[in-house]
Amino acid sequence: MKVVDMHCDTIAEIYYRHRDGKEASILENDLCIDLKKMEKGDYLLQNFALFVHLGRVEKPFEYAMKLADTFYTEMDAHKDRIGVVRSWKDIQENMAAGRMSAMLTLEEGGVCQGDLSYLRDFYRLGARMMTITWNYPNELGFPNRMEQPREHADKPPRSIADTERHLTETGIAFLEEMERLGMIIDVSHLNDAGFWDVIRHTKKPFVASHSNARALASHARNLTDEMLRALAERGGVAGINYCSLFLRDTEDGSDEGYSSCLDMVAHMKHMKQVGGIGCIGLGSDFDGVSSQIEMGDCSGMQLLADVMAREGFTTGEIEAVFSKNVLRVYQELL
Repeated sequence: MKVVDMHCDTIAEIYYRHRDGKEASILENDLCIDLKKMEKGDYLLQNFALFVHLGRVEKPFEYAMKLADTFYTEMDAHKDRIGVVRSWKDIQENMAAGRMSAMLTLEEGGVCQGDLSYLRDFYRLGARMMTITWNYPNELGFPNRMEQPREHADKPPRSIADTERHLTETGIAFLEEMERLGMIIDVSHLNDAGFWDVIRHTKKPFVASHSNARALASHARNLTDEMLRALAERGGVAGINYCSLFLRDTEDGSDEGYSSCLDMVAHMKHMKQVGGIGCIGLGSDFDGVSSQIEMGDCSGMQLLADVMAREGFTTGEIEAVFSKNVLRVYQELL
């Protein structure tokens, strides 16, 4: 079963290792995603996010450029196995050549520092998707959960929900420019008011690359049923996130719990009921969460397909979730 995954943090993890003088390669590593594991998992396309933590980075644009250098250095070294895609035609050509595809994305609209020229620069560099926010306010808008300082060193950071503050005028201008360019708008991490601003100020499909259903797990990172319906009506897709915290409610708010395929499928069932099978995709968040994920790493993705089949999904529905829904959006927007 071919896999298309809308989100992972593998490039940042490789960059951290290089920065610290350690060996790391996209070909083979100890992370959840590398090319050999992807081949074993039958991957067609992986989105690779440039993740920038605004709470730790003083110069987000420059930092994102360093991550982009890591992405291209790694991909250029293995062109026989994977090709970077900037258009739908690139995806088709890679498929015809028997290569996997890699799409460059941005996780944190703040890397543009409110400057549309920076957005266009990232597009020229090959970025084809961007979250409006991560977990901090930026020039564009506000996240659904804002990180607060740790109360104690042995406890996870506290976060507070933000549902009411809207996108800024700059944020709305970014939406318009992203649609003009053909850069996919990603509402994962964006707060509720910002989500509805996207609905009001855009016309094309958009995605929530790694978000689940709030009806099953109450974390603000997930989508309400109203959001799921609106996303589906627009022709967009939400990618199932494998983080335990977004699959079910926990007492301590930690993401270090167990993520079962059955929990993932429960969210799929709910999303199918609310928005139809066409609004569901995959957004693993591999290498970005600390959960104990049942399939282990990307090589075990077929386990999820098996559980979906056992829980009543047809072969056509599994193919839609695993690849075809996201590919439909990419074909329209790229």
